[in-house]
Amino acid sequence: MRASQRARGEDVELVDALLAADERRRSSGSRFDELRNEQKLLGKQIPKAQGEEKAALLARAGTLAADVKAADAEQGQAKEEAERLVRSLANLIDPAAPVGGEEDFVTLEEIGTPRDFAAEGFEPRDHVELGQILGAIDTERGAKVAGSRSYYLTGPGALLELALVNMAIAQATAAGFIPMITPALVRPAAMDGTGFLGQAAENVYFLEEEERYLVGTSEVPLAAYHMDEIIEAEKLPLRYAGYSSCFRREAGTYGKDTRGIIRVHQFEKVEMFVYTSPEEAEAEHRRLLQWEKDFLNALELPYRVIDVASGDLGSSAARKFDIEAWIPTQGKYREVTSTSNTTEYQSRRLSIRMREEGRVRPLATLNGTLVAVPRTIVAILENHQQADGSVVLPQALRPYFGGRTTLDPVT
Repeated sequence: MRASQRARGEDVELVDALLAADERRRSSGSRFDELRNEQKLLGKQIPKAQGEEKAALLARAGTLAADVKAADAEQGQAKEEAERLVRSLANLIDPAAPVGGEEDFVTLEEIGTPRDFAAEGFEPRDHVELGQILGAIDTERGAKVAGSRSYYLTGPGALLELALVNMAIAQATAAGFIPMITPALVRPAAMDGTGFLGQAAENVYFLEEEERYLVGTSEVPLAAYHMDEIIEAEKLPLRYAGYSSCFRREAGTYGKDTRGIIRVHQFEKVEMFVYTSPEEAEAEHRRLLQWEKDFLNALELPYRVIDVASGDLGSSAARKFDIEAWIPTQGKYREVTSTSNTTEYQSRRLSIRMREEGRVRPLATLNGTLVAVPRTIVAILENHQQADGSVVLPQALRPYFGGRTTLDPVT
């Protein structure tokens, strides 16, 4: 655990503080048990005693009662401190994950070839300009009505979102996922149990009067769906595909991606979530990655798959793979999906267990984004644009547009 904390760039001393708190919990617990046993024994002796002996026993009983109360309080405080420290620790990192910061990822593969727009004889437009030409994106009115990092999807933009969501749900259900429409507001226990009140807390919206959080991903309500439950092993894996609005404050991103819809406060997403046995988690992680690749392949987008480095994992992930689509006007790959193996981290915090042959133990949870709508729209518009401002629809999306092959500039 110390090595894991160090690889993440997290506080290694938390491990030693936890060990010390746990030692206090156990020693105070032992002292409490000893004092309670003495108290019980004394309770049997007092009725039989007489005179000075009884007076001495009664005096001892009074002292003992105070000592028992103090030991109980000390045990409770140590237990509370140990639990607080446990919840402040990040998940134990997968030894296979690359070690380092945000830029120390490992590229696993590159799929597709970015277009050479210069060879085609025109300069590509960015998604904001294309959105205006097509009547698909309105960021100016979005900012007027809701503030910065807000937008309207209009006309073909709205249809494109609905098409992507329906395409994602169709793929997920074909793969055996149970479609879910999840709550956007959750209680603190769900947000904390999933691991989003640690290093990610600054990006979470909190409604103080209601004591509810707005979710940044349906991973949260999907993870908490079976909170405080025991699931029979033969029912695993349980696979859910959650469609939801997602809300993020984007704190700490001042000046980054202020143009367009790459980094926004609200967006729609279809998230895959899986409950499985710890032994199956690694194989399931690869399956989630493949489902994400299948979706992007169907959209005919060039992308790369990266193995995220330890310092950029997030507290709940033991290992994470990101898929980054090529964005022509930025000349680089940008994240559009990710999939994380959170092993037993969330199930322990949410008290979700599996029963197998009479044995009850924590299970593993995993998550993977099938489609995050705005960034996917950005990738589609920029990669499939034509010189006249029209955008060729990928074959997989055409059934959702009544067979149309292109999105065309508005007159």
